[in-house]
Amino acid sequence: MKLLHTADWHIGRTLNGYSLLDEQEHAFDQILQIAKDEKVDGIVIAGDIYDRAVPNPEAVTALNEMFRQINLKNQIPIYAISGNHDSAKRLNYGRDWMEFTNFHLNTLLKEAFTPVETDDVQIFMLPFFDPLDARVYYHNQGMSEDEAKKITTIGAAMELVVSDMVKLFDPKKKHLLITHFAVTADGQDDDHLTSETTSKVGGLATLTASQFKDFDYVMLGHIHTRFASPSDTVRYSGSPVKFNIKEARLKNKGKGVDIVTISDSTIKEDYRPLTPKTDLIVLEEDWDTLCDAEFYKQQPVNKDWFAITIKNFDRSEHAQTNIRAELQKRYGTIIELDYQVDSNNSEFTNVTTNISEISPEDTVGQFFKSITGKDLSAPQMSLVENIFNEVEREKK
Repeated sequence: MKLLHTADWHIGRTLNGYSLLDEQEHAFDQILQIAKDEKVDGIVIAGDIYDRAVPNPEAVTALNEMFRQINLKNQIPIYAISGNHDSAKRLNYGRDWMEFTNFHLNTLLKEAFTPVETDDVQIFMLPFFDPLDARVYYHNQGMSEDEAKKITTIGAAMELVVSDMVKLFDPKKKHLLITHFAVTADGQDDDHLTSETTSKVGGLATLTASQFKDFDYVMLGHIHTRFASPSDTVRYSGSPVKFNIKEARLKNKGKGVDIVTISDSTIKEDYRPLTPKTDLIVLEEDWDTLCDAEFYKQQPVNKDWFAITIKNFDRSEHAQTNIRAELQKRYGTIIELDYQVDSNNSEFTNVTTNISEISPEDTVGQFFKSITGKDLSAPQMSLVENIFNEVEREKK
């Protein structure tokens, strides 16, 4: 069996007010072509299909067309789960008849205990859930209320879930898990997770690879870089598009998908890179360097997007200069402009942004940085995103 592993599409996402939909559609075209060239038996989408619990109409229309291209036009099976950004109930609509075209979609914990069966593989599809979901599920399954209340952490909940899945294992088949959580190598903390992680607040700590040792292979979503994979058999695909400046700064910043081939004796993955339509370039230089023609003509000006930090910036020397306009003449689209203020200059530098053009999460992040001088950490950013997701779910 051959599967294409991808995750974290976040359809509908914006970057400082700039829509990423063209980038996402460009990445999708490549993913579909890879799937066709490789003649895969299915495409796995391991959560965070949308960027919002209540996506905008453009995002819904775009994703619908993507699914149509995969499943109806090319008749490629889909194995998809909801992530923490998705609305489980909204995505669950239509699930019953999707299966008639081999479109398998799990968004609720109870659905994870019915694996998709092939001749050689059992595919368990476990959507994102929290301890409360587990308490409700196991209480409905007959667990006493007192016992259910003891499920207070995602680690404890996952032990129960995996144990119940193992009971369903067919010993003659390989066992594959698709899920959406922050998972680290045993003995490693989550400081290395440079993208999105599950917040530690409320007991939602990261999980460890050993908790999934009973599975032959685990396809993960949630962390946006494949280099965060905790083991050879517990793997992240990463997101197909760069979604923020931190991702653009990663040393290993390429995006792609994995082709996972499952045979009787081995399971192997082969990486397939994706080429961005418009790349995100991070520059951190002083003003003179940025304005030097020999420097900026070496950059992909008027082609890619730029996030620029001006180092050792002295605002008093440029009081009459429209900084952004001057740089845009040279570089084109600048999606983020920041200043590293000259420490010897005590003048307060005020950088304004049109708040209507950025997401609520970016608004909080910029406010945090203006107060502390630091970016939100990965767990802090995840907490902010989870709060806004919960607010949106309340609107349903």
